[in-house]
Amino acid sequence: MKERLKYISFYRITVIVWMSIRFLVQIFWFQKTHRVWDQETQRKWEAMLEKQAGEYRRKAIKLGGLLIKFGQFLSSRGDLLPPSFIKELEGLVDRVKPVPFEKSKETMEEDWQGPIEDFVASIDEKPVASASIGEVYKATLKNGTTAAIKVQRYRVKEIFGMDFKALRIVFWLLDRFTKYGRKADLPALYREVVRVISNELDFTMEMKNGNHFKKRFEEFPNVYVPEYNTDLSTKRVLVMEWIEGAKITDLAFIRKHQIKREVIAKTLFDLCVEQFLYTGMFHSDPHPGNLMLKPDGTIVVIDFGMVGEIKKEDANSIRTMIQGFILDDYDLVIQALQEMEFLLPDANTEQVKKILKQTTDMYLEGNFDKLDANTMNETLEEIQQFINDQPIQLPADYAFLGRATSIIVGVLSTVYPQIDLIDWGKPVIKEWISGGKDNSSFSIYKEVAKESARPLLSLPRALVEYLEDGDKEREWKSDKQRHHLFHQFYLFYAFVSLLFMASGSAALYWTLVVPVLPAVWIGSGLLTAGTIGLVISFIKHWNMIRKIHYNRRNE
Repeated sequence: MKERLKYISFYRITVIVWMSIRFLVQIFWFQKTHRVWDQETQRKWEAMLEKQAGEYRRKAIKLGGLLIKFGQFLSSRGDLLPPSFIKELEGLVDRVKPVPFEKSKETMEEDWQGPIEDFVASIDEKPVASASIGEVYKATLKNGTTAAIKVQRYRVKEIFGMDFKALRIVFWLLDRFTKYGRKADLPALYREVVRVISNELDFTMEMKNGNHFKKRFEEFPNVYVPEYNTDLSTKRVLVMEWIEGAKITDLAFIRKHQIKREVIAKTLFDLCVEQFLYTGMFHSDPHPGNLMLKPDGTIVVIDFGMVGEIKKEDANSIRTMIQGFILDDYDLVIQALQEMEFLLPDANTEQVKKILKQTTDMYLEGNFDKLDANTMNETLEEIQQFINDQPIQLPADYAFLGRATSIIVGVLSTVYPQIDLIDWGKPVIKEWISGGKDNSSFSIYKEVAKESARPLLSLPRALVEYLEDGDKEREWKSDKQRHHLFHQFYLFYAFVSLLFMASGSAALYWTLVVPVLPAVWIGSGLLTAGTIGLVISFIKHWNMIRKIHYNRRNE
């Protein structure tokens, strides 16, 4: 009876919505009755969240369907859920009780439009894997090849349809009665969930993704993606090549076949760099079960149901953000965050810039170690409060990217504990910053040079306006702005002096070595003027910097 209940729409929706309402009421009551937030309160809060996450996990395993997939989706959303909840969800095993083989056989025969014996010579009725969406069986096809057949679970599409209705009600409650309605774009988040999971329910999408990655990984000689049988694959049945091997983290298998662990790790590292840094799709669920190892050391990548995508404009936006940090231009950083849809329209961009600048300045100036405990705690609390209050939302692809990266780091550390990710990553980051394999015209080096030169070219007019207009000076409310102007002023005239020196040297060359110019004084005069100008600019700039530091020490 209990097994049949989970196929009843009213029952599933009631269970899911009621559980959500109880969680919300518990959170509201806790916050209402705990005004003083000390260590004991924090401990109780964490205990309550862990209890809620545990209940969610048990319900998910019992009901299956969307609760398992949504739990996995939420485990990647550090922008929405606290760490204690995510930690429990990360332990949510996507493994449920398999359906009777007769149900799977019925699905295969419906999609193949004929008896299973017409297509399969033999099949093991016990699945080798059972998950929330489908079971995988080992079979021998009529042509004698061994295949893995993934069959969609009985009535799973119907179950997910019920759960989507329940989820819409839950999101409506969150939007109307909690701060998440202001903090997150819940309708967009709901659409992301439906889109991502609906794609997983269509096995032809997984086959299409698999063929895409097979072509993309051709340049990796030690990486393999199984072949798909397009004739027998449908939306509910996926037939692919059977691969003999073990999980990539099976150390006993690695030792038995004498495979070099460093080689495995480097191959996997390069494979992930190709996916995670450059434009195109990436495998967003690369756990050990989806990364197999053949006896010859070849890495086999399977299960492309859940993928993310890095668009070219997104990669350029990330580079723009880094450029903004380098140039101390936080408007650029905000622009990049908005382009990537990290910041929702209601976000306080000035507050975002303030927090980013404070944190960056503390890091660059090495002030973290100079802070006392109280100041550090206040800073961390301000940042945490800011994140909680601001309408910041991590787009699904970036959430999947973060989750996939964290999974891969864990796999790499297991396979090769001596790995030095910083050392391996330096040449990769250098290439990526310059535009790399994306064939992008965007280069941080070029952009920084261009942006650095721009204020120098506009300095003479700005300086004249500043000196001539007394009102302009009064509008400048801080010494920092004035000092910044004169820093650029001296840099500009140092640059002009260098041009004079270069011109003078060229003129002397064309006078003494290649007699084109008529008089030596032209080159000598330019070289002398440039040298004097450079020395004066250096001395005045140095004196100004000393004066600034002296005034700061005596304030």
